Formats: sequence, C-alpha cells, structure tokens
Amino acid sequence: MIKKCINWLYVLLWMCVIFYFSSQPNLKSDLPSMWDFIFRKIAHMSEFFVLSYLLFRALREYRLRPYFLMLLVFITSIAYAFIDEVHQTFIVRRSGNIFDVCIDSVGVVMFIVLLHIHKKKYFV
Repeated sequence: MIKKCINWLYVLLWMCVIFYFSSQPNLKSDLPSMWDFIFRKIAHMSEFFVLSYLLFRALREYRLRPYFLMLLVFITSIAYAFIDEVHQTFIVRRSGNIFDVCIDSVGVVMFIVLLHIHKKKYFV
C-alpha cells in the first residue's frame, strides 16, 4: 500500500514540475534560435518520457494486463500533454500548440517502445 502511494506521489510531483514549467512566461535560452527550438522540443519529449515511466510504475502495482497497462499509460500521458497545452493558453506570452502535444507523444511512444524491447524484465 505504501509503495502504491509513493509511486502516485512521484506521478503527481512530476505533473507539478511540468505544470510549473508551463506556467513560465518565457523559457527561451540565449542559444541561437534553431538550437533553442531543438533543446526545448527535446525537453518536451523528456518530460513526457519521464511521466510515462512514472505512470507505468504506479499502474503496474495494479497487476493489469500488459497491453491494457500500456494503453492507460499512453492515454493518460497524452491527455496530460493536451491539458498542459490548454493550460499554456492562459499564460501571458505563451500559447497552446497541438504540435507540442505531438512532440510530447514522441516521448511517450519512445518509453513504450523501449519498455516493449525490455518487457520480460518488467512483466515477470
């Protein structure tokens, strides 16, 4: 029971980190614009890769079928990516962008693919 709570606490804390960064009016760096763009998109993918991993850890405790577990991880992560973009529409100098949801989705899919490659380790 404690392990389940701790795993969900990690999920909520990471969601708060994503929310915090989305609340910042300007996340641009001093790098040239192309490099700034690339690093920000890598950050998007990384945030949602980590969220997918944490969701997987939390949901795995319920002993769901692997396919259903991955589907829940995917849907929940993408739903939060969408909510995150809607949230950004309320922040000064920010805007929501469906393209960013797609970038976030790449991080989610990368996690699922890597997990699938190593699935024997996690589903025993």
